Amino acid sequence: MDSSFYSEKRDEDSDIPSRHVEIAASAVDTGAQFATGAEETIDPNEAIRIRRKVDRNILPMMCLLYLVQFMDKTTLGYAAILGMNQEAHLTTDQYNWLGTIFYLSYLVFEYPQNLALQRFPVGKWMSINIFVCHAACKSFGGLFAARFILGICEGSITAGFMIISSMFYTRKEQTLRVGYWFLMNGTAQIILAFVAYGSLNITKGKLEPWQWLMIITGLLTLVLSVCFWLFFPDSPTNAWFLTPKERVLAVNRIKSNQTGVENKHFKKEQMIEVFLEPKTWLFFIFSIVDNIPNSLTNQGTIIITSFGFTTLQTTLLGCVSGVIEIATIWSGVEISSRIPNSRAYVGAVYFLPSLLGVFLVNLLPWSDQVGLLFSVWLGTIQITAFVMSLAWVSATTSGHTKKVTMNAVMLCGYCIGNAVGPFMWQEKYKPRNHVPWIVIGVCYVVSIILLMIIRAYLANENRRRDAEPLDTSYDDVYTELMGSDGVMEKVKVDKEFLDLTDVQNREFRYVL
Repeated sequence: MDSSFYSEKRDEDSDIPSRHVEIAASAVDTGAQFATGAEETIDPNEAIRIRRKVDRNILPMMCLLYLVQFMDKTTLGYAAILGMNQEAHLTTDQYNWLGTIFYLSYLVFEYPQNLALQRFPVGKWMSINIFVCHAACKSFGGLFAARFILGICEGSITAGFMIISSMFYTRKEQTLRVGYWFLMNGTAQIILAFVAYGSLNITKGKLEPWQWLMIITGLLTLVLSVCFWLFFPDSPTNAWFLTPKERVLAVNRIKSNQTGVENKHFKKEQMIEVFLEPKTWLFFIFSIVDNIPNSLTNQGTIIITSFGFTTLQTTLLGCVSGVIEIATIWSGVEISSRIPNSRAYVGAVYFLPSLLGVFLVNLLPWSDQVGLLFSVWLGTIQITAFVMSLAWVSATTSGHTKKVTMNAVMLCGYCIGNAVGPFMWQEKYKPRNHVPWIVIGVCYVVSIILLMIIRAYLANENRRRDAEPLDTSYDDVYTELMGSDGVMEKVKVDKEFLDLTDVQNREFRYVL
């Protein structure tokens, strides 16, 4: 057990040697100042009241931000059918690069963004990164630069939300809440479809419909960034909607996570621990493989248009994709939250309809316009598994630096998969695109296998810990706090707020 943060000494005033552990300031979780000395348990009704208060004030803002940021980054697909490719004289390869460069810049800046999220107030840093608008661009070079900058900024959003969710919610609650703000992807598709439809009817002025689409989403993002800066809290310890007493209760409510609240000190040993764990690489590979098919986000409108639907019909059909995504994510997270330790199984089940879609889109006759359309829609249902994997990673990782690093690794996999995906859609494979669809089908099968391997690995680790003797290494840990009389006094710090990793804390059990 690594205890490099600690130094031991004996109590010289006692006949019986006792172990006092002085903890370095960098090891104490931010929430410890609120929770230290508080009651070990809180009234269940109070816990529910605090959770509902957090839901009312945190979830709507998270959902709204995720909706707008998804609209902002997915305007590319609608802009393509609204005339962007023709106006900017884009080739197929150039259009694919616009999808890829977003995720390449996301990838390069993902870990710096995560370090910034640890170093600076989470809400404030995210608000700085929220807006980018590229409506004025009329060439591949301008669009390329704008998408690059957009990718840099987007790197803070999902990572920041994962940290926020772990600070405000218990591990059991996190899957459902992550699902709620991820539902906004589907909602964004519905709204964006109507905005695109409206943009088609703007015929006056020098701007094209695809530029109006980007202007509208850019203005929404600008307004939201200001609101986010003013009203979004950085942690339960400074949540404006909670009283001082409620902040203590909010911190104590998540003690069962054994992940603490927040720690501003970067710990190299926690970062190294991430890269030495097999589960890191299993989640990383899953994130890559599962997101290669996500290129359908930008290709979907082009594919549907190739079936023979008009531009107007395609924009409106985008609403259906959004409804399907909402229904599948909501049902998936609800099922996994109600059935204990079912994340891997539920995720695997939701790949099956998508596999069916892959078979149908390859085998149905090209004249079956409706059948091909439904096949594409079935192919998007698997998004549920990735949503649950984000919450799963957060719930199985403890230690603030380790959590930040693990989030970055997971999202780097997400970027790699999304960056590679667009290059499947080559001109030579059109119109049937058999090769890209076969690659997508293989990715779905591999993803199912990886989910089962991850679950087996974590279950085995839990059994190993159950067989170990009780570890008391961190039971007597003290820090000095200023008392009400101005005198420094030693106060015991609960293990939950020592910023221990899930490897250091042998009482930590992995959710399945």
